[in-house]
Amino acid sequence: MGTDLLAGDAYWIPECARDWLRRLSYSTRALEDMEPHVREWDSWMRAEGEFYDYRDTDGFGRVYEVHRRSIMPAMRVCREWGSLLLDEKTTLACGEQACTDWLGSFLSSANFWGRAQDTVVRAFGLGTGAFALWLDAGRREARVRHYDARMVVPLAWDAEGVRECAFVTRAFSPAGPIDQVQCHVVGESGEYEIRTACFDGEGREVAVPGVAPVVATGSTWPTFAIVRPAVPNTRVDFSPYGQSVFADAVDAVQSVDLAFDALINEVDAGKMRVFLSDVMFDQERTADGRRVPIPFGRGDCTVFRKVMSTEDTIQEFAPALRTEAQGKAFRLALQVLGDLCGLGTNYFDLDNVGYVKTATEVSSDNSALMRNIRKNENALSGALAGVAHALLACERNFGRDLPDEGDVTVIYDDSIVQDTASEKRQDMEEVAAGLMTREEYRARWYGESEG
Repeated sequence: MGTDLLAGDAYWIPECARDWLRRLSYSTRALEDMEPHVREWDSWMRAEGEFYDYRDTDGFGRVYEVHRRSIMPAMRVCREWGSLLLDEKTTLACGEQACTDWLGSFLSSANFWGRAQDTVVRAFGLGTGAFALWLDAGRREARVRHYDARMVVPLAWDAEGVRECAFVTRAFSPAGPIDQVQCHVVGESGEYEIRTACFDGEGREVAVPGVAPVVATGSTWPTFAIVRPAVPNTRVDFSPYGQSVFADAVDAVQSVDLAFDALINEVDAGKMRVFLSDVMFDQERTADGRRVPIPFGRGDCTVFRKVMSTEDTIQEFAPALRTEAQGKAFRLALQVLGDLCGLGTNYFDLDNVGYVKTATEVSSDNSALMRNIRKNENALSGALAGVAHALLACERNFGRDLPDEGDVTVIYDDSIVQDTASEKRQDMEEVAAGLMTREEYRARWYGESEG
């Protein structure tokens, strides 16, 4: 059993799972210290909260509900980072070609890269994400599960990283929803094992058929990998959790939606109004015998009736729009947001494309973006290579005939930020000139071993 990222209502670790971890002498302090920040970042990604839905008072003292329009800038930033770092062209290359081929086939059949991109999106928004192995001992096969900060509980860590970790999700059985805790910890043999506990809707620990309390993995590699953006955590000292990529840009997120909402309100308030005198309206008789004017339409807010007036039977009013000034403010807010979130001031540019850019339109001369991409690729490489090592070790433990993989290298698709086609042509010319071997070329561009 197991679930991945949940859609719809936000999922937060229930108290029964926390109590179970405490009874095993694990501390949940790191989770409790970071949870308020994670909840705040989650609300910005969803464009929810008091900033977007609030109450105001009119000149007569009447209270009314107000909803601020949003282009969901926090989520947009995270999605851009996900598309910049990972796509289906990303590959893992091992020292042994047999392992490279098996990994490529496994990850492709499991749609790993698409789901990993979603994990990066959530990790960059909430500060932390994770890949973790899930083992089916009966079928003797492994799977990779995806988690975000709302489901991750580090159990042991130091400056080198998280050594042991628990993951809490909601699974579903015929009896109803179940909260499932899986602890990836080092056993007495020095190899990782996965300990699982399940809780029903009342918070009681239950035994679920087919779920083993403890599963040996046969891996000395951590059977999980933490994903974090290359942003220092300034919210909680010595925390194993990361920090959202927009944590220091919340004011910029607000400014984008303030400018956008003001721009749309300007257009809405600037519609032409037509004032008509009573004589322009037909009348109808109501059930009680009264004569009332026939409206143009219940939803019509552009035509108004001038009561008891026969002069100027038709009067138009069209206020001047300030959309040009509003658009400049919107563009400036987008530039500030891009700069503070590591994408550079030119990434979200209205003038060139009429709306915010997509990842495929990133200019390769954006040096700030290039540097930040490299930093985040380096941080992400460790997580991807680590989970690949653990996956291969577990498959060997299940009896699959795979050699030792050697080093695992992540090959990113950098065509978004650099002219990969030109580099390929240059390398092909060097192969033709004898300056580069065919094996070196294929190792660089296809991840094959040179041996």
